[in-house]
Amino acid sequence: MQCQRLPPYCRAPAGLIFKEIPMFKRTATALTLIATLTAPAFAQDADTVVAKVGDTEITLGQMAALKLTMPPEMAQVPAADLWNVLLDEMIRQAALANEGEKELTALDRAFLANQRRDYLVRSVMERVADFEPTDAEIEAAYAMAFPADTPITEYDADHILLESEDDAKAVIEELNNGGDFTKLAAERSTDTGSAPSGGDLGWFTADRMVPEFSEAVAAMEPGTTSTAPVQSQFGWHVIKLNETREMTPPTVEEIRDALVQQVRREKVSAEIERISGEAAVERIEGIDPTVLDQDILGVQE
Repeated sequence: MQCQRLPPYCRAPAGLIFKEIPMFKRTATALTLIATLTAPAFAQDADTVVAKVGDTEITLGQMAALKLTMPPEMAQVPAADLWNVLLDEMIRQAALANEGEKELTALDRAFLANQRRDYLVRSVMERVADFEPTDAEIEAAYAMAFPADTPITEYDADHILLESEDDAKAVIEELNNGGDFTKLAAERSTDTGSAPSGGDLGWFTADRMVPEFSEAVAAMEPGTTSTAPVQSQFGWHVIKLNETREMTPPTVEEIRDALVQQVRREKVSAEIERISGEAAVERIEGIDPTVLDQDILGVQE
């Protein structure tokens, strides 16, 4: 039976695959991969060996997995027509891989280990996230985001972002002497996104800004400008708070899809922490971190 869902971590193999597959007639009856085999006496499953290249076995499961990576128009080709093309390609790949195995470099071994680990991580995360949140879980996520007893404030503010504290203090002094905020923002702000509009950030809630910025805005009165520069990871801000308003929260149904994704993210995150916390970990001490700056993989000329 053809798999109905291709996991996002699946990737088509590099190399020759599908580049030279001819156009097939689509009039033949569609058969499964298994049905294209001659009828042996033993049961056929994912571990059934269909070919050997040296000591390397090619299995029916590997063929089926490769078929899942094919473009949709090719995956619809009847399996009876596709069988030999697919198997021939896998035989060529196995022959090349066997040759590569003879002289694996440190870089080859490292990349292969990382790719295997990455695939397995994505596989686990896909399985963990493959569930439908209950209505109770969605309601709980909504209540966490929009507490009924805690109104959410939105702010309308402008800012001028400077590289140094001295630059920010100089702008504040100019504003105190009658300088125009919009003009100074356009001329001085390093925030290229808001500078052309006079530093306008539009309406936002506190959670959308870095904590230092949000805390400073929350402490200001509408119509005022910050009297001291506000430092964040982006630089030094001079802020003008225009207005505040209480936000009308959306309904559960309006943001249901976002809530579903949030519940999934939180469960995946919790499972990652659980698995990581239960793993037997041994950190090897005494290794100089600067060794990473050396050519330990032999890739530099």
